[in-house]
Amino acid sequence: MTSHRLRGERLCVGYESRRVLDEVDFQVAEGRLTILLGPNGSGKSTLLKTLARTLGPQRGQVLLDGKDLHRTPTRDVARKLGILPQSPTAPEGLTVRELVGMGRFPHQRLWRQWSREDERAVNDAMSIARVTEFASRPVDSLSGGQRQRCWIAMVLAQETDLLLLDEPTTFLDLKVQVDLLELLAHLAHDQGRTLLVVLHDLNLAAAYADELVMMRDGRIMHGGSPEAVFTAARLKQVFDLDAHVIRDPHTQRLVCVPAISSSSASPLASAQTPQMATALSRTG
Repeated sequence: MTSHRLRGERLCVGYESRRVLDEVDFQVAEGRLTILLGPNGSGKSTLLKTLARTLGPQRGQVLLDGKDLHRTPTRDVARKLGILPQSPTAPEGLTVRELVGMGRFPHQRLWRQWSREDERAVNDAMSIARVTEFASRPVDSLSGGQRQRCWIAMVLAQETDLLLLDEPTTFLDLKVQVDLLELLAHLAHDQGRTLLVVLHDLNLAAAYADELVMMRDGRIMHGGSPEAVFTAARLKQVFDLDAHVIRDPHTQRLVCVPAISSSSASPLASAQTPQMATALSRTG
């Protein structure tokens, strides 16, 4: 029987009088990269924030290792659960090493300040995220993709095996998005970490997810492997998107190609669409 260290039970969550999640049950698959998908307002970020203890449920509970997450001390949670919110910002002038070092907060005590163990954890995190060369540079001097790697390194410095990331690829170029997802896949597949990630790009989600979860209107509609979940019928149901799902001949990954009506598509655009999808899948 598969155990789930982090799970939500009958979660009802909202903002003031607006209900967003309605009786949601959810378990994060151990040692895998799970990606949450859904249209705007579907509740995917709300679910992640609730599991991250950023939002409290109106009803239901989140359990981490069998204990109520929202009743557990912050420092205890931070030793087990690493969280990267959407579009984080660092204080002006903060260096990369200083930012990554902030990930050691859960391990600090009044009688235990910076140690060799902290130094090792920071160096390892920067190495894994490939930001060691930027260690002495201010975070705000780096490109968007470099900054995001620094934030991931900060989370890694916590040395938790549960990581939650809310749209970590937003506003980044496609190549940078692919590089970040390669890093996240490495953390799951080679280091045995458990990751839950909110994404908005359908094709990247299908390419990298071990478990793909689709949400709509505050409910989980489908969950499972991309092979089972990423179908034209379900894209229509969840996103109201008319699309073809094809298999790239080079990588065998599933690719979503929006259906374009003959009246609105030029012959050139129609001819290019499959090749564009193939090019995207090759980047993964």
